[in-house]
Amino acid sequence: KVLIDVPCSDLAEELAQSQTKVQVLQDTLQQVLDRREEERQSRQLLELYLEALKNEDSILSKVAEYGTVPRKEMDVVDTGTSSTGTSAKTALSDQILAALKEKPAPELCLDSQDLELVLKEDTQALASALGWDKEKAEALQQACDQELSKRLQQVQTLHSLRSTSKGKKTLP
Repeated sequence: KVLIDVPCSDLAEELAQSQTKVQVLQDTLQQVLDRREEERQSRQLLELYLEALKNEDSILSKVAEYGTVPRKEMDVVDTGTSSTGTSAKTALSDQILAALKEKPAPELCLDSQDLELVLKEDTQALASALGWDKEKAEALQQACDQELSKRLQQVQTLHSLRSTSKGKKTLP
């Protein structure tokens, strides 16, 4: 880098070479530096791509693991009666409610559709269904929102990496 930054005439005088030879030398050095930088960037991109693949694989394995469990139907029949004082009904299945109650980090165990259902649920109804206070239910919904955002970011990053890698099929 220092040899490239030195004025050509000064370097030519110091090396006792012609300015054209020194210019060729500086151009070659610059090309070497450029190639090294491209290689460094390629390695970083590859590392990011591999990390994204690992994350995608772990998400897919979690989805596959929890997707094989049979789900109960979420149809709720309106009987026409209203009962005040009982716990609020939610659109969440018993399986989702059980995961929310039992798991230390339920947002990591639920698939994205279930996370969206938890987010759409009324906070008070969720708290009542789980037997929690409203603050704990809000914290759960915030954690689900953050996890859903993180998954969306990972998918967007993966798509970006794939489109970038498609554009650079051959590296120099």
